[in-house]
Amino acid sequence: MRTKTRKQLHGFTLIELIIVILILGILAAIAAPKFIDVSSQARAATLNGLRGAVGSAATLANALQVAQNLASNASVTVQGASVTMASRYPTPTAAGIVALLQTDAGVFTSSFAGNVATFQVTSAGTPANCQFQYSTATIPPTITAATTGGC
Repeated sequence: MRTKTRKQLHGFTLIELIIVILILGILAAIAAPKFIDVSSQARAATLNGLRGAVGSAATLANALQVAQNLASNASVTVQGASVTMASRYPTPTAAGIVALLQTDAGVFTSSFAGNVATFQVTSAGTPANCQFQYSTATIPPTITAATTGGC
């Protein structure tokens, strides 16, 4: 009696491979917009982090000046940097509040006008709509809510 041996093949058929590629393509098309939106959310979160750092830095500089019993407009030294103060809070200048922060100029830009310092995310789609302001027009200083519509 003769027995036929049947050779078994292992692997995927062409149809199975095409279906898997099609499913991966559909998943990528759905997931891609979500990843694109993540970068604007990351810029907004970074801006809010800097906003918190500005508030903390201003409060710490105030506490340092009071603890050292200095005049209300006397500069304080924080980590080797001289910080200009007005009414016991850092001024909205490069020698004031910005001197307290250790920010990357490639990530944030700051501009100054009168009693207001404006902080913006450099890489934002519309930097003017991805910002907040530090103002010493009132004491204690005010830090506006972050505008994140253009991040």
